Amino acid sequence: MKKQLRTAAVLLFLASACRQPAQQSGANVVNKFSDATLRRIYTLQDERKTQDLLTFLDRPETMYRREAALAFGSVQDSTAIPALSALLQDPEAEVRKATAYALGQIGNAKAEPALMEAYNREQNVPVRAEILEAWGKCATQNGLDMMARYTAQTNMEPAQAWALYRAGQRKLNYAGAITKAAALLNSGQEEARLGASHFLGRTAKLDPSPAKVALFKVVQQDPSANVRMAAALALGKMTDTTGPVPIVTKVLTSDPDYRVRLNAVRPLYQLPYAAVQASAWKALTDAHPHVALSAAEYLAGKAPAADAGKLLEAAQKQKDWRVRATLFGAALASAPANQKNEIGQQIQQRFAKASNPYEKAALLTALGKDQSQYPFIEQQVFQAKHPAISTTGMDALISIRSQKNFDATAASDFNQLFKKAIETGDVALVGMAAGAIRNPDLNLKNAYSDFAFLDQAKAKLTLPRDIETYLEVQKTLDYLQSQTSAPTPATPFSHPINWTVVNRLQKTQKARLKTSKGEITFELMVEDAPGSVANFVELLEQGFFNGKNFHRVVPNFVAQGGCPRGDGWGSTDYAIRSEFADLNYLEGYVGMASAGKDTESCQWFITHSPTPHLDGKYTIFARVVKGMDVVHQLNIGDRIEKVELVK
Repeated sequence: MKKQLRTAAVLLFLASACRQPAQQSGANVVNKFSDATLRRIYTLQDERKTQDLLTFLDRPETMYRREAALAFGSVQDSTAIPALSALLQDPEAEVRKATAYALGQIGNAKAEPALMEAYNREQNVPVRAEILEAWGKCATQNGLDMMARYTAQTNMEPAQAWALYRAGQRKLNYAGAITKAAALLNSGQEEARLGASHFLGRTAKLDPSPAKVALFKVVQQDPSANVRMAAALALGKMTDTTGPVPIVTKVLTSDPDYRVRLNAVRPLYQLPYAAVQASAWKALTDAHPHVALSAAEYLAGKAPAADAGKLLEAAQKQKDWRVRATLFGAALASAPANQKNEIGQQIQQRFAKASNPYEKAALLTALGKDQSQYPFIEQQVFQAKHPAISTTGMDALISIRSQKNFDATAASDFNQLFKKAIETGDVALVGMAAGAIRNPDLNLKNAYSDFAFLDQAKAKLTLPRDIETYLEVQKTLDYLQSQTSAPTPATPFSHPINWTVVNRLQKTQKARLKTSKGEITFELMVEDAPGSVANFVELLEQGFFNGKNFHRVVPNFVAQGGCPRGDGWGSTDYAIRSEFADLNYLEGYVGMASAGKDTESCQWFITHSPTPHLDGKYTIFARVVKGMDVVHQLNIGDRIEKVELVK
């Protein structure tokens, strides 16, 4: 049943083939969309026309069957499952592989029997691996249990590990799978260890304690930083709160890769503060500011009131503004009542002197740790010249109102400021305030005599540009009026693929970003995401991205830019469709930000490390081929000076 290959080298190559970038760098060649039929298939995908696409599954040309099958990975229409299931017996391996991917993307348990049958008869290793991972995406409890009992040959261990990871998103019972994942942590193949580590670290409500011996070894000794950082996440999920302490503290202070050290901060939240505080405080001086920031965030949440003075001293000495603002907030939250005003004044003074709007925004977040600071924050929200300040300030006000010890004498003031925020018409303030009014914990259902201000705000919104805000307002109106939630409006199909732009791009077209931290070069995935690439190119040729900022940088996750407002709430007047290809988010992959499927516009992000939980949910349209060192240095507020195509 399983094909025997001649050499170990071939085995390893084939086993990993399904996880490698489909787009390979190479000589400049004309992209595949010179073929009119391929343009037709991708147009039908973009238009979500299932019935028309199905006819291409019967075409005699292998390429067209393959591309039509892949199209359903984006369309994700369950009515295509029978036709796709039949295509798992196609004579061509590349068609079968594409079909398995599409079925996995649909993610419906109805596809599981066909995938199980296909797995048993398949002889081609890359196809078999794709089928197994797709099976994980569709798995029932019975299917997961079968995967967990299965002893894979060496060449299938990576696929088995990733199948377990994909099944880990389906809310099943994972007792048997934990045992199998522990065994896969000892695999000789990095991909198997990586998949197993992510399964143990990212599966919700899973206690990986049965795998702790293998995890402890991997997180300290694995030669791959990707594996070590994924394993570090798993340490924070163990019910054993003492065993991981020496491992975590060692990794936090000694691992050579900043991302592994950063991930070692995350388990600290589940461990006794007394046992890890020394390592956490030491991490504040880490050479990489993202590690220091993560340590500051941990101390902000866990340091006792007795450490308020120490936190304030650390804030005053800190040079990085994000770390400093976080520590100021921690000091303010921890300080006794008679010292809060003094610390608040220090933060306000920093705010007045700061020229960076993103630093000002962070300082408002710090002030949000003390309710008495809300008049100052409110003032800044409604007079801010930069959206990042007003948006972050509103978030701080909502945080104050949501505190368990909120002084109810200020409740009416907050009711009015939420209404005032909605009446501004600013999409961010409207959306955030509407969400706060709808929060059942705040008990605001009877706070307003009429809801005209919400109706008026909704009427001023433009779809699809303001879809996030529109949904927030509509949900709030439904909540206040005790009505069943209105259906989500369909995203208008108003921006089809610009084939004129696509057909002048090379298969390996590059784009250069000149940033305030240095240059970054993207290779655009022209053949995998033509609509997203064309949209990106249209915008860069308009100079749209020039002068924008990276408005969101989450340590060891993403650096995000492209927002015309600079606060994450900006968009264009149109939306484009999601394009999901058989690709995975590895380090330096570039994806389209969205508010849900088919709502992409102008914002995009770059990953710091493998992020498999984004696979198949966010369009991959490029990857970094030069300047990854710059990506790792990016911070909130760093400027995108210019984006241009490389001629």
